[in-house]
Amino acid sequence: MKKIPSLEKLFKGRHCEREIIVLCVRWELRFKLSLRDLVEIMAERGFGVAHTTIMRWVQRFVPEFERRWNQFARQSGQSWRVDETTSKSAASGPICIAL
Repeated sequence: MKKIPSLEKLFKGRHCEREIIVLCVRWELRFKLSLRDLVEIMAERGFGVAHTTIMRWVQRFVPEFERRWNQFARQSGQSWRVDETTSKSAASGPICIAL
């Protein structure tokens, strides 16, 4: 397993602050905003960032963020079945109701 670099090494040489980079990447992934929408949002907050810069941040940091997340993520369970109840209706036939 690959060793995870420290946060200082991960963000070394970047001109923007770590919080701004993480915020842009998180918003792009979570809310499916376009890069140009993110540029407008950041401009409203007083940060001038180009859309290509945000795209590069996403390409650079998402694999590392996933690697870090998978360290702590646990499998939810082996069973994927859903409890279902079937009732019969005279008009339309069987009706499946998931509980």
